[in-house]
Amino acid sequence: MAHQLIELKDISKSFQREQTIIAALSPVNLAVRREEFVAFVGPSGCGKSTILNMVAGLLPPTTGQLSYDGAPVRDLNRRVGYMTQKDTLLPWRNVADNIGAPLELACHKTGKTGRMDKIRQMVELVGLKGFEKHFPGELSGGMRRRVALARMLIYDPETLLMDEPFGALDAQLKLVMHDEIQRIVSLGHKTVLFVTHDLSEAIALADRVVVFSSRPGQIKIVRDIDLPRPRDVFRIRFSPRFTELHEELWDELKDEVKKGTDT
Repeated sequence: MAHQLIELKDISKSFQREQTIIAALSPVNLAVRREEFVAFVGPSGCGKSTILNMVAGLLPPTTGQLSYDGAPVRDLNRRVGYMTQKDTLLPWRNVADNIGAPLELACHKTGKTGRMDKIRQMVELVGLKGFEKHFPGELSGGMRRRVALARMLIYDPETLLMDEPFGALDAQLKLVMHDEIQRIVSLGHKTVLFVTHDLSEAIALADRVVVFSSRPGQIKIVRDIDLPRPRDVFRIRFSPRFTELHEELWDELKDEVKKGTDT
């Protein structure tokens, strides 16, 4: 039986801006099981991305304890991969070299042949065969997202932290990437924390959806998504159960979104 991999116990986070203390996150308690896909939704500024940064070891909590696989996170967490909403591809590097960059930065022990083998595997995994020598400026938005995904996966992190990774894509490309991420997560037995503003995206992909209040963020509801897998991310949206879940979660979310626009 899968055990708890990530645990947040009374976690809060505040930031200081000049002479002002800004409370981003109120005490939060949450446990994530190994190989679980958990989506965070909530208004802007409610602390969703802050939680990902703390799990990655990039930010310490102000109060509380965050543990990963039973140990407190006190430094950079090298067992996670992070995919942000911003395009951080290196424009002077081609697809293969962008994908392989993490192995160079981590001083990976595989030699050149081993590194090229891994790059080839990732290129095939995300469907970019034939584009290895192309540069970012020659790629579509969807292809650039595939490169970013491959770059995150190349050192085989057990947990994927994804911060609005498909937010800039059009609706059709999003559906394609949703299918891709489901396939890759299933093949690799990955745990996922996924931040999104798109409630339909969260329901279509996740095992559980966590709805946050407006700042300072608190958890309003954690809902199991009892839709069968594997999921057709397009057709599942027309099922009665999807509609029920969307209505239930939107009832929790809509007032928080309005509060977020009023602040």
